[in-house]
Amino acid sequence: MNHSLAALTAATAFTWLGTVVGISLLETPLRFRALRNHVEEDAEATRLGLGIGRLVFRALNTTEAVLAVVTVVAVLAAGPTVAVAVLTGIVAVLLIVQLAAVRPFLQRRSSRVLAGEHPPRSGAHHVYVALEMLKVPALIALGATALAAL
Repeated sequence: MNHSLAALTAATAFTWLGTVVGISLLETPLRFRALRNHVEEDAEATRLGLGIGRLVFRALNTTEAVLAVVTVVAVLAAGPTVAVAVLTGIVAVLLIVQLAAVRPFLQRRSSRVLAGEHPPRSGAHHVYVALEMLKVPALIALGATALAAL
């Protein structure tokens, strides 16, 4: 594997990992906890959290998409090991499923909540979180495997 491209792959994987951990695993739960502690009405805290979350996750998903493209291009150009190629495919597929299948459903539901409706609970949020929890170790493995190829 080309050393410069292996280093780029590791850098993008670990940068991507940092964005996911920072936003999905830290900022989002803390945002809702903080809002519930500081906003009188729980429904208002939920609407405010969803409004902020839509902006934050749009930025996160855009960043992830850019990092995914850079990672895939670097890996394709690098003459990757089988492990690097497989791990790249895994993280790319996980992101595609989140963006193409789960996020649109979450967007529609959050639009309804923001419009004042009270739609029934959905398991889509749990699916998104599960995909994030799969993506974290896959990104760690990809970064470490790319570093090992140096």
